Amino acid sequence: MERILYANKTCCALSEDGRLVEFIPEREEDRTGQILEGRVDRIMPGLGAAFVKIGRKRDGFLPIKENSSSFQGGEIHSGDRILVQIRREETGQKGAYLSRDLSIAGSRMILMPMNRHIGVSARITDPVRREELLDTGRRLSGGDTGLVMREASLGAAREVLQEELTQLKERWDAIRQGELPPASAEEELIRDYAVRGITRIVREEELPADLVRQKKEAENRRIRLPHGGNIVIDRCEAMTVIDVNSASDSGEGNRRETALRTNLEACREIMIQTRLRNLGGILIIDLIDMEAEEDRIRVQEALATAFREDRIKTVIHGYTRLGLMEMTRKRSRASWQEQ
Repeated sequence: MERILYANKTCCALSEDGRLVEFIPEREEDRTGQILEGRVDRIMPGLGAAFVKIGRKRDGFLPIKENSSSFQGGEIHSGDRILVQIRREETGQKGAYLSRDLSIAGSRMILMPMNRHIGVSARITDPVRREELLDTGRRLSGGDTGLVMREASLGAAREVLQEELTQLKERWDAIRQGELPPASAEEELIRDYAVRGITRIVREEELPADLVRQKKEAENRRIRLPHGGNIVIDRCEAMTVIDVNSASDSGEGNRRETALRTNLEACREIMIQTRLRNLGGILIIDLIDMEAEEDRIRVQEALATAFREDRIKTVIHGYTRLGLMEMTRKRSRASWQEQ
């Protein structure tokens, strides 16, 4: 696969075999993942949350209890100055979603200085490899910090992993002293695609015309598929709904063949549009009905295979009782369509 990163002062874009799959504007106000000091403005016990002033138009929303049982932070009180991390930028009327369970990502591992949990990327499914990486993580951590071993850590020498851990700890020291700015979009993409590889980096003032056209098309609600079918993407407050239609694809074979072909084409296009639009949260896909169980399995496997190229954590949950495909994708920075 030819993967090209385009970077300039206004944006970063990533293409795979000529298809635009990521577009990130370089915006000062979009700092998902940034660790900063905030002041607790008020505690809301009924919500189980606090509102924290972080120098933005709206106060950030901070859950009082973190998800991890091994989180090392203590109680917070109104007026406290605390380090928080932006998990999701503010959108609409909602302030930024914050966390005290900080994480600092490297190419091969993620350091969690306020935690003691040792984990392995969900992308690694082989139980033997998972256990090996868990053991490696425990040895590297020495019980002093939390670590998540990323897919890129597979096969890496112990010395290489130790060197990266040392660099991450140095970054943590710099953050505590207020000396480290948040990663740029270019740095973020280079880091997250290290394991998959980037063919080349192009630094020009303007994106190629074809990529500009593809970005423009991604502003549309309806996206055409190769054989005449289409997908329709509707973003709601709580989820994104994607409808797959055969449309003008009358099919040269029977209905089963047409449905299967259109659904398989939709899987790849859904992957591209999801990454390009940075869709997050719950995604519901209304595929064309398939009666054969083998076809249903094939389409689900095709969707899972397509999303293996996604750097953002995505889980394919499978078919609901109504035959809808359900998946979730981790929310990260706000989509460029929301900005």
